[in-house]
Amino acid sequence: MTAFFGSVFETAAAKLKILEVMKKIILLLVITSSLIFAGCEGPEGPRGETGYSAEAAVYEYQNADITLDQNGDYSFRRSISTNLEDSVLIYRLSGTINSQTPIWQPIPRTVYLDNGNEFDYDYDFSRVDFSIYAGGNYNIALSPELLYDQTFRVVVIPGQFANKGNANAIDLSDYEAVIKAYHIDESKIKSLN
Repeated sequence: MTAFFGSVFETAAAKLKILEVMKKIILLLVITSSLIFAGCEGPEGPRGETGYSAEAAVYEYQNADITLDQNGDYSFRRSISTNLEDSVLIYRLSGTINSQTPIWQPIPRTVYLDNGNEFDYDYDFSRVDFSIYAGGNYNIALSPELLYDQTFRVVVIPGQFANKGNANAIDLSDYEAVIKAYHIDESKIKSLN
C-alpha cells in the first residue's frame, strides 16, 4: 500500500512541477508581449496639414463676353470636368478697392442700375460644363459694360467637402471665406479662356 501511495505522491509532485514550469513560461510570455507592444512607440512624426485630403480648384476667366446664343439668351458657356457630387460656385469681379484688393460678387446676383433697371447674372453647371446667364427687366444689350470683358472665378468644391455638415457654416457668398475654408492657394488659380 505504501508503494501505491508513494507512486500517487510522485505523480502529484511531477504534475505540480509541470504546473510551476507552465506558470513561469506564461509569465515570461506576458512580460515579453508587454515589452514588445510597449516598445512600439517611437518619436512623434511631423504634424500634418489641417483640413482636406483633396483640393478645391479655382479657374479664372478673364475678358469673358456674355453673348447672345442661338436660343436668344445671353450666356457664357465653358467646358469643365467635375464629379457628380461636386459643387460649383461662381464669382464675378465687380471692381477693385485698389490694385491688390478685388471685389468678388457671388452669382446669382442682381445689379440695380440708377435708372431703376435690373440686370441679373445666374448660372448652372453639370459634370461637363457650366453656363453663366444674363438677363434683366430691359434690353440688356444697352449695358455692354455688364456683358463684355468680364472676369469670373469658378470654384469647384469636391463633393466630399461640399456635402459635409461644416459646409453649412461657410458663407458661400463671401469669396474670401470660401478660399480660406477650402485652403485654396490663390497663386495656383488657373487662368483659362
